[in-house]
Amino acid sequence: MSFSHNALQIFAQCVWILGWRPHDFWDATPGELASIFSVGAAFTETPPDSAALHTLMELFPDG
Repeated sequence: MSFSHNALQIFAQCVWILGWRPHDFWDATPGELASIFSVGAAFTETPPDSAALHTLMELFPDG
């Protein structure tokens, strides 16, 4: 893939997820973009099992 193709894909994600405008994207540094997208990596972990979920429900009841 070319630079322009990759930039377009990243820009589209910034528009869709973050609501950025073109100048927001092009003013961002590579480090800022990397830190924004690394946050999503935290959600790739395995979801909690039923025991962990039950513990969380006890600690944080809904009502």
